[in-house]
Amino acid sequence: MSKAFVKESDQDDDDDFGAPAIPAGSKNYMTPEGHRRMREEFLHLMDVERPEVVSIVSWAASNGDRSENGDYLYGKRRLREIDRRIRFLTKRLDKAEVVDPGIHHGSDQVFFGATITYENQDGDENTITIVGIDEFDPLQGKISWIAPVARALTKSRIGDTVVLRTPSGIEELTILDVSYPQPLT
Repeated sequence: MSKAFVKESDQDDDDDFGAPAIPAGSKNYMTPEGHRRMREEFLHLMDVERPEVVSIVSWAASNGDRSENGDYLYGKRRLREIDRRIRFLTKRLDKAEVVDPGIHHGSDQVFFGATITYENQDGDENTITIVGIDEFDPLQGKISWIAPVARALTKSRIGDTVVLRTPSGIEELTILDVSYPQPLT
């Protein structure tokens, strides 16, 4: 069949699921926990979801007319979504560099994996954890290592004041506390 009759675009492989791109020349740094969760999702898609959808599509195809067969049409669409996600996870996991933040346990300097409590110039305290690009969750206080705040705080120590350039101007942040999880054994 000619591509002219297919609704899919050639950009399906480039779907990034809203994740920021890995900076050129950088590695995809991840915490062990983030790597484990991503690998579990990959295995679940490969071993559970994809086989279930394939069997549904196969059953629906055997029912005859596919043009008005909702199970078949939905199943094929879901299968494409699963395959896109699998390709995305495969690429990210292949480029992953797992970094145990516990190696800095007891340090007062900010590196990848640190949980930092800082105070802005208005006296508001914030606590964040620097994690990988694929692990960020601002609502849980987890920010990516490529975020401007994380870059400003990296390599500073407790008591340091760092300058953060924001669209609304320059902001000064004072580091109050830095902590790391226990090292993996």
